[in-house]
Amino acid sequence: MSQLLEKLTMPAPAKLRDLIRQIRSVRTQAEERAVIEKECANIRGMFRDEDNTYRCRNVAKLLYIHMLGYPAHFGQLECLKLIASPRFTDKRIGYLGAALLLDERQDVHLLVTNSLKNDLNHNTQFVVGLALGTLGNICSVEMSRDLAGEVEKLLKSSNAYIKKKAALCAVRIIRKVPELMEMFLPATKNLLNEKNHGVLLTAVCLITEMCDKSPDALAHFRKMVPQLVRILKNLIMAGYSPEHDVSGVSDPFLQVRILRLLRLLGKNDSEASEAMNDILAQVATNTETTKNVGNSILYETVLTIMDIKSESGLRVLAVNILGRFLLNNDKNIRYVALNSLLKTVQTDLNAVQRHRSTIVDCLKDPDISIRKRAMELSFALVNSNNVRGMMKELIFFLEKADAIFKVDCTSNICIAADKYAPNKRWHIDTMLKVLSTAGSYVRDDVIAHMISLVSEASTLQAYTVQQLFRAIQEDITQQPLVQVSSWCVGEYGDLLMSGQVEEEEPLQVTEDEVLDTLEKVLNSSGSTAVTKSFTLTAVMKLSTRFTQTIPRIQALMDQFGSSVDMELQQRSVEFAKLFKSYDHMRSGLLERMPPLDAKVGSKGDGEEANTNGETTAVSPPASPAVKQEEGNALLDLLGGGPSPAPVIPQMEKPAAPPAASNDLLGDLLGLDLSSPAAGPAPMVPGMTAPQPQMDMLGGLMDGVAAQPAVQMSANNLGIPSLTAYEKNGLKISFSFQRDNSNANVVIITLTATNSTDAPMNEFVFQAAVPKTFQLQLQSPSGSVVPPSNMGVVTQVIKILNPQKAPIRMRIKLTYNYKGTDVNDMGEVNSFPAALWQ
Repeated sequence: MSQLLEKLTMPAPAKLRDLIRQIRSVRTQAEERAVIEKECANIRGMFRDEDNTYRCRNVAKLLYIHMLGYPAHFGQLECLKLIASPRFTDKRIGYLGAALLLDERQDVHLLVTNSLKNDLNHNTQFVVGLALGTLGNICSVEMSRDLAGEVEKLLKSSNAYIKKKAALCAVRIIRKVPELMEMFLPATKNLLNEKNHGVLLTAVCLITEMCDKSPDALAHFRKMVPQLVRILKNLIMAGYSPEHDVSGVSDPFLQVRILRLLRLLGKNDSEASEAMNDILAQVATNTETTKNVGNSILYETVLTIMDIKSESGLRVLAVNILGRFLLNNDKNIRYVALNSLLKTVQTDLNAVQRHRSTIVDCLKDPDISIRKRAMELSFALVNSNNVRGMMKELIFFLEKADAIFKVDCTSNICIAADKYAPNKRWHIDTMLKVLSTAGSYVRDDVIAHMISLVSEASTLQAYTVQQLFRAIQEDITQQPLVQVSSWCVGEYGDLLMSGQVEEEEPLQVTEDEVLDTLEKVLNSSGSTAVTKSFTLTAVMKLSTRFTQTIPRIQALMDQFGSSVDMELQQRSVEFAKLFKSYDHMRSGLLERMPPLDAKVGSKGDGEEANTNGETTAVSPPASPAVKQEEGNALLDLLGGGPSPAPVIPQMEKPAAPPAASNDLLGDLLGLDLSSPAAGPAPMVPGMTAPQPQMDMLGGLMDGVAAQPAVQMSANNLGIPSLTAYEKNGLKISFSFQRDNSNANVVIITLTATNSTDAPMNEFVFQAAVPKTFQLQLQSPSGSVVPPSNMGVVTQVIKILNPQKAPIRMRIKLTYNYKGTDVNDMGEVNSFPAALWQ
């Protein structure tokens, strides 16, 4: 009685709006925490007292506290109690709390299933809607399996409100458990006959999810393309409908969803693509473009046209739409257009070329992301017909570009000029312009390419060295330009002095003026160590090109012999030594270098250049050591036992000897001295080093690769074959033999068969044994296991068992079946005892 009186006299808890007002009125974070902690303490006390009157209010306040980032997990059970309440207001707060406070990782999550099942069968549509909304938010794999049948029934309901929520809930269930998809297929097909736009929208979302998850579902729904086309046509041709009109467009959300589904259904299918060509043309021509709503529909239409097997005229129409987007004032629309054109340029280059001037204008856009995309697209449009105009625009862009663009821009200009240059003179002039414009933002490969280009163009070397020297006379702050200029002056200084330049007024300079400029570079604090090295070498080379300034050059070498930079000091000392001790060799050592063959954009070690001028890393072929490390994934063997021995890599077979030997001594003595002795087997981490001239089985396997016939002539033990693995149609059998040369070595012949109707490609068998054994895998007979038991793959496994212990083996199988990679592991512990007796 006293507890009841205490409850009756207890003041009512604060309302949610009062709590919000109180929290907003605080001035510091500490005051807010104090208010929250006090309120949480009051809520906990009322939860303990099982107060049913204000439970709904307390949970609502707790959800607000959760939204502010404070812990509110102690209210999970109260949410379940509200869900079980017969009152709708309680259920609404309870389900909202369940959606916010529960997830799959919490045990309380499982307790909601029964309440959801009851409410999914409720007579009130709003209660059913609450249950479906919550299920779509928090459903787990187990909950999906338990409640999928209820959702499938609701998909067949006559109530449109329930039907659209059930469709979205089915999307979540399919994402969690794709194998439940077949349950929803019949009901989903009927949803497309609905007149309600909400149901149609959710049905299209559900079909899209099914097609994404299953190729079979994709083939099934391709038959419904005419129906989808009809729905889309009705939306376009329908008159004004206030319920669905958005800025003069009829239900743009449904149109966009249908276009996405058509893109999925028409991809790589000519028949489906042909069925939707006409409607796509109608959407592209009849949609209003003055509003963003129409632009969103046009963008989806363009993506659909580009993805399906559409007609060429339709693709040109799509590119023209993107061209109109480029003229839009909205930056987002321009960026989207550039991004789409960049994807399209590889397939429809000519159509995109029509909008080249508009794309080039985007290089001047104030928005940095638009400039970046426009630059990438501009380089993709360069070809032999427009290279002069495009390079002029891109070099102008390079002059004004931000620092983050200069490196990529210079490299791409270099690649494009190298690929499409109309002549050498234009090529050199373009590269000179890039070097003088880009400053220090030029990559080393561009410098090397320019040097190579000048060395190849023998008729333009005098012109080039004159232009470069004139450039560094005016400015020595741009290090890449100075490096190329120094190299060229050093190589072709005699041409600089000769004045033999066609179509250009010869530069009148003296030897001292040339050395003054180079010495200015050497003494500049802004010159890098690499630049000074280039310049010092150039000065030394001029000692064989110039005749009047050799003493000055020699004095310059002596001067830098005491440089604090180790590289410059070493170069200077070596060059000075040439003057003193090896002067007779100087002219030969410093003669002009032959033409270089390096090309920018060519494939180098570990790199591959793409069409955009970017460099993509290419992994080198896996070495035996790398393959060996992959095999170590099997080594987590028998728990609690000794750590397993690594898989022994298969030794490569020696190359066949040549037909005729050129080694006369080997012919006389009857010896084959042409093939080197086999080196030691590669070491595996964790193994002891092998003895000299011994293999990894302690010398017991000598000559395996050289004499396979001897190894295979082992005695049959009379032991029946062992089925080591049998799953998904793949069967692995072991048959046993013993090596004649050593009773401790067991030879296992693996036989793999395939009982399915499709081959198993890229078949790889791997094995590992404990450390007390040693194992060797020889090469398999093939990598494809034929279907229907029409053939076999065999492989020899050798195991050294010196302690006569029971053999335990962990195996790993990988293969590709119908385009799907399969990986599986197993253990073989049932080897016959006769193997070690």
